Amino acid sequence: AGTDATEAVAKELHSMPVNDDIYTDAHVQANGNLRHDMYLYQVKSPAESKKDWDYYKYLATIPGKEAFESAKESGCPLSK
Repeated sequence: AGTDATEAVAKELHSMPVNDDIYTDAHVQANGNLRHDMYLYQVKSPAESKKDWDYYKYLATIPGKEAFESAKESGCPLSK
């Protein structure tokens, strides 16, 4: 944003995707929540586990738009 003015920084923050070691194409909503993909896993049965650390089976990726309510739906006054 090139400034420390709150409104300009917030506008820039909400307009750009978050891409880091944890998230890909996540977005900060107007209410300040980070909307990102979520991953659905199932705990493996002992028979399915191959190693001592092998606990989870990946099932699906849930898009952020489905995993989180929109800023507008949240009812947060910042979303107006």
